[in-house]
Amino acid sequence: MSDIEIKSIISAVRLGELNRAERMCARLLRSRPDDTDVLQLLGGVLQRRGKLVEALNPYARLVVLHPGDSLHWGNYATASRMAGDLELAERAAATAVKLRPDDPQRLDQLGMLQLQRGKPLAARDTLLRAFGKAPGSPPIRIDAARACVACHDYRADDLLRPWRNWLPLEDGLQFELAELHLQLGEAVVAQEVLEDLLQRAPTNLRACLLLASVYERINRLDDSEALLNRICSNISALSQELSTDVDHQRAQLAFRRRRYDRARELLQQSGPRDGRDYRHWFSLAAACDKLGDASATMHALESAHVWQIEELKVATPHCFEPNVDILPRANARVSRDQFLEWPDLTAPEASQSPVFVVGFPRSGTTLLEQMLDAHPRLQSMDERPFFNILANQLDDIGVEVPQDLYKLSQRDCDELRKGYLTMACAKIPRRWDAQLVDKNPLNMLWLPMIYRMFPRAKFILVLRHPCDVILSCYMQNFRSATLAAASQSLERLARAYIAAMESWLHHVRVFKPDVFVSRHEELVVDALGHVSRIAQFLGLDDAESMLKFNARALKKGFIKTPSYTQVIEPINARGVGRWLRYREYFNEALPIVRPMIKRWSYDE
Repeated sequence: MSDIEIKSIISAVRLGELNRAERMCARLLRSRPDDTDVLQLLGGVLQRRGKLVEALNPYARLVVLHPGDSLHWGNYATASRMAGDLELAERAAATAVKLRPDDPQRLDQLGMLQLQRGKPLAARDTLLRAFGKAPGSPPIRIDAARACVACHDYRADDLLRPWRNWLPLEDGLQFELAELHLQLGEAVVAQEVLEDLLQRAPTNLRACLLLASVYERINRLDDSEALLNRICSNISALSQELSTDVDHQRAQLAFRRRRYDRARELLQQSGPRDGRDYRHWFSLAAACDKLGDASATMHALESAHVWQIEELKVATPHCFEPNVDILPRANARVSRDQFLEWPDLTAPEASQSPVFVVGFPRSGTTLLEQMLDAHPRLQSMDERPFFNILANQLDDIGVEVPQDLYKLSQRDCDELRKGYLTMACAKIPRRWDAQLVDKNPLNMLWLPMIYRMFPRAKFILVLRHPCDVILSCYMQNFRSATLAAASQSLERLARAYIAAMESWLHHVRVFKPDVFVSRHEELVVDALGHVSRIAQFLGLDDAESMLKFNARALKKGFIKTPSYTQVIEPINARGVGRWLRYREYFNEALPIVRPMIKRWSYDE
């Protein structure tokens, strides 16, 4: 076949004469059915004409003709994906990888297909291999981060860290980058990425909608509503999917403005985004709770947890293995005798150590953190899993936490503190005239490791009625797989609460750290007296500055935790005793948690 005939087909494609190009390919293939160039051209023409199933045939023929060519297998995988046959696409992509195991593009294609097929763990491993082969590729780093997010893997943060150097990206990829940052709790970064995208693509409705969500998250409610109105002005361009997302975002705005009846109406009207949309059910439950409809709240939460657990069983199956601990490490203990064998090491004084705010999630730790952050001599950084990361690094070198902490030398602990500080500085612009506040509720499980690194540190244990805590956790859509798995029922949450508290109390008896117990119920009744006692414990003056926390939190814009809507308000006691409206649902949980109710002198 002459170059002139090939050029004629290519010319017809460029002119948009796809009908003619298809006929020319068909005519040539009648005389030369196995011509590679024409088969490739025909596949591309059929795809552009929307004949996606027919396009499979030339690509299938090419892999028969060239079974050892990974490029053809990759094209066959792409054609199969476009035709909707993801199983065939994954098999073809896997063959392409087998032929070229070090090709990052082939690995990336396979990993994304595995992710589409609901295999997040396999996808993560494949895409991290692709990243290892091409660490400088922004698309591959973004794809690998997406798989890590699906698996609740902290490495997503590291993969996206150079994001600023990548802009501008192709529109779809930049949207994905913003979406991932929002899922990771980095709303301010997502805002910057989306605003940059919309400067050059102002009609990108998906980006507008995501930015509206970001604006709500950073308390710019009017800006969020303005964007939603802008989207709806293009009503003819709205797909059903986008229209449903707009309704959900309008419901969230109505909720923020305390129009709970309107939020409920919008959510019931729009319904779930799909059959597994647990976020919808959590939002509906929140609106029903505010309206005082306990039955509807619990019904919605039941659906929310069913679908959330279905997703988690695929993404994090280790959380559901037989006999697995509800809270990892909660049952790991250091005895007093073991502690006495630890070598004496040099460590920072209390003033040079972080202040650790701990307590079971939803106990009021975020409120207290924001109050501390409002003091000019303190600086907080939201919730960061620093000790999980450091423990994983120790595990990689054969040191298990907490049982092997006695093995750590002076140099080891110095390096751990240096690593901790490096991670903190990567998250916040560090003010060196302020003491760091590390608020992470379940750091109470890391007390042995924290004590080994910072033995003179001060701890604030935040308490709230255990049943109020358990109910509030049950109502949350936690990003943490561990917490989400623990929250699938009130009974399971009660067991998790007991496990966390028993771990904490055991290690307090062993290490005798310097602890201030802060009761949420006392704080909301006598805020000034309470923060004055905390200030005295921390050696601070000007306790009143802590009472300006809501203005400080509003100025910060973004609060990472689920209580971001509450800590910008003045102190109130609305959450005290809320569980009593749901008492009938606590028949199984109450006997489990009763010992801690008595331990902390609460009423039933």
